[in-house]
Amino acid sequence: MEITSASILVVVAVAASAPLLADLTPKVRVPIVIAEMILGIVVGPEVLGLANPDAFTEALSTFGLAFLFFLAGLEIDFQRIAGRPAMLGIAGWGMSLVLGIGIGVLLWVTGVANAPILVGLALTTTALGTLMPILRDSGVLGQRLGTFFLGAGSVGELGPIIAVSVILAYEAGEVWRTSLLIVFAVVTVLVTLLALRVQPARIVALVETTMHSSGQFAIRLTLVVIVALVVLAADLGLDIVLGAFAAGVLVGLVIRGTDSHTFEAKLDAVGFGFLIPIFFIYTGMTYDLDQLADPSTLVLVPLFAALVLVVRGLPAWLLYRRALPAAERVPMALFSAAGLPLIVAITEIGTSVGVMAEAEAVALVGAGMLSVLVYPILALALYREAESVPEP
Repeated sequence: MEITSASILVVVAVAASAPLLADLTPKVRVPIVIAEMILGIVVGPEVLGLANPDAFTEALSTFGLAFLFFLAGLEIDFQRIAGRPAMLGIAGWGMSLVLGIGIGVLLWVTGVANAPILVGLALTTTALGTLMPILRDSGVLGQRLGTFFLGAGSVGELGPIIAVSVILAYEAGEVWRTSLLIVFAVVTVLVTLLALRVQPARIVALVETTMHSSGQFAIRLTLVVIVALVVLAADLGLDIVLGAFAAGVLVGLVIRGTDSHTFEAKLDAVGFGFLIPIFFIYTGMTYDLDQLADPSTLVLVPLFAALVLVVRGLPAWLLYRRALPAAERVPMALFSAAGLPLIVAITEIGTSVGVMAEAEAVALVGAGMLSVLVYPILALALYREAESVPEP
């Protein structure tokens, strides 16, 4: 695949333009990831042809995907979600898994889906990494709803990642690879414990003294952790998303309780300011509009979007009736039903190994875009309306 300098210039320009597009309608703010994907479609080969996918942008996109899930793992505060939020999150995803696989099989029996298990798993995902900036900017993250969503969203990302790794190993006839998940988990835990216990004074001092200089030792060390766990996951035959997520959890555990605001701000700048937008723009550039134009594929988009709401939203509505007031249960269900990055990852894996049809993948990604565009906006509107009503 030829590398074209014009393509990367267009992609970077699009990344800079996306916040402007997202802010065109202040009353109904478009999630920036949707703006990035729409602009990616427009400048891509399917529409204007200003930028074409090449090896360089693909590599940057892969790093963007890894950084997205790294930041999602970094945000998880196990002390905050321990207990009820985590237990409800696990129970909710368990219900979603049963519903998702059942619906996937039903779609397969009726001839709608060729990959029932992967379709079912895609329906169980929650876009925690994508929603974190929205929840943080709106102030929801620090509230009761934010705590319970962190529990549900964490399981809604980690659960599908592990399940996909296990299922693809099984379908490839390599059941033994499932045990490598345990190896990966053990290695991650050991590295975490080592990082928590062994903090040489010279290293700690170097981190502090270079935080505001060109050395940036903490950022460089973090990038080593991300790449190391991503490479380890890939070498074990697991998805790189799992490695990136684990790296985020590891770094989050190490810095928790410290004055890490400057450090996290720098990571946000690297991720949301550079790499992550390229992932979403590249996804838009490679989106198959011709396939979407097929009526049989187009009709699947709202169907899958509705099914995501059923699979993720219904368990949230049922399980959180005692944890949250009625006015917050619908926003919780809507936030839980917004899914995109993992849907993209699952469909890419499914099509690359030949178990998922292109039409399914295009429809699922379209449904993910629709869910991230519509559900968070509705959830925030309902949540703010509930906040404005005084409690009796």
